Amino acid sequence: MCFLLISGLCNAQKNKVQNLDTLDCYISKEKKFTAEKENNIKNIKIQISENQSNDAKLYLLYNDLYEQYKSYVYDSAFYCVENLIMLAQKMDDNCKTFEVRTKLCFCYLSSGLFSEAFGEMKKLEQNSCDEENLRIQYLLIKARLYYDIADYNNDENDKKYNDLGNQILNLALEMMPKNTNQYYSSLGLKAMKEGNYNEAILNFNKLISSKDCSEHDIAIATSSLAYIYKLQGDLAVSKEFLIKAAIADIKSSTRETVALRNLAQQLYNEGDIFHAAQYVRKAFADAVFYNARHRQVEIGHILPIIEEERVNLIVEQKNKITIFLIIVSVLTLLTIAVCCFFVINKIKLAKANKIIQKNNDEVLIINKKLSEANKIKEEYIGYFFSLDSEYISKLEAFQRWVKRKIKEKRYQDLQTIPAKLDAKEERNKLFKKFDAIFIQLFPNFVSEFNALLQPESRITLEEDELLNSDLRIYALMRLGVRNNEKIAQFMCYSVNTIYTYKSKIKAQSLYCPEEFRKRLMKIQ
Repeated sequence: MCFLLISGLCNAQKNKVQNLDTLDCYISKEKKFTAEKENNIKNIKIQISENQSNDAKLYLLYNDLYEQYKSYVYDSAFYCVENLIMLAQKMDDNCKTFEVRTKLCFCYLSSGLFSEAFGEMKKLEQNSCDEENLRIQYLLIKARLYYDIADYNNDENDKKYNDLGNQILNLALEMMPKNTNQYYSSLGLKAMKEGNYNEAILNFNKLISSKDCSEHDIAIATSSLAYIYKLQGDLAVSKEFLIKAAIADIKSSTRETVALRNLAQQLYNEGDIFHAAQYVRKAFADAVFYNARHRQVEIGHILPIIEEERVNLIVEQKNKITIFLIIVSVLTLLTIAVCCFFVINKIKLAKANKIIQKNNDEVLIINKKLSEANKIKEEYIGYFFSLDSEYISKLEAFQRWVKRKIKEKRYQDLQTIPAKLDAKEERNKLFKKFDAIFIQLFPNFVSEFNALLQPESRITLEEDELLNSDLRIYALMRLGVRNNEKIAQFMCYSVNTIYTYKSKIKAQSLYCPEEFRKRLMKIQ
């Protein structure tokens, strides 16, 4: 019985690794799928260059090029739409203009430009087109716009936007042919948003089992199924579908996606930090590649958390390895000492043991002193920051007290009080003092820090500035202050503001977050 149980657990762990290994395998082959996509794009561009005089043919070719780009690169998709708009207007075709404007809405929506998408939708509402298929596409994109804005806002307006999306999707379902991939996908989406999960699962499975289902459709369906199973508490099945969705995204060269980000979040919750960090970094790279602003923001919230946890885990493992090596080294030395015991006479061995013991005692004393010195340094730096911040806070409270006395016209209480105390000025003096001391310690900090950033993002200081807020936060980190609450207290910011400053700088760096941190700490 025990053997069967252990065997079952081992097989479950093996399947888990195999699933992730399959995804890793596809990630390693991503360049192959990207090359196929780029080759298709290249062929279409060649045809475009050969058909410059044929507007009808050009329209079809730019439409094909848009389909290649729409979930791959936002800027290029937008370029195709601009050309399609020009061609539609040149051909004076209202339906084509309506179709292209719908594609423009999709571009805005996919890139997170919701305001622009809503603006374009208002223009489309004023135009008419009798082609039923184009009206269906318009309604589907409009419904998704409301769904996405609800997901992005994540507040009390969610239900209102989801209800609007459902109403619009109902209109599209009434118009579209039944028992098609588009019908199953739309019906599944509507059921999911309404909370009818069994019906949603049924329709998404019909879509997946369809013979002509594209990889992109599979990615959307499996990602939706993962979301449903997560809501139902079945995280194992949810993870399987997220893996399938991520693989389908890779095979279709889709960069505007959420599956890999959601998988990273789930793996992080499970404690698989290394896979979580690997996938969230790729998800962020995809969002940047596509230029999906809302995806970058969403991933930017969890990326620093996962990266920090990964770094902590690496440090912990490094410490364990160091301890293991020390133990092995000590055991090796002891073994050598035992062997030498039979070679060297008892007198020399005793003398050697005394010397070793003396050296060990000295090492322990030195280590103890170093530990104590580090602790004192840390405590005094923390005390300096806390004392200055507390002093400025008291000045601010004192200033409010003086204002209250004046307001109450109790001038007698103010006879022995200085006429003016400026807490902001005191804090600025504190910052200037900190900046001067830091620059004295690290005279090349600003130039070396700028070398870690992209050229267009490098920091330029005013004439009377030694450091600004960005540099000051990373100066504190270079001094060894890692606690965001301490940094926030010293800077008089909220902890969230500190996270925002850090995320902004990391996004502008030439290096990945871990390499950026290493190079920061190497500044002399």
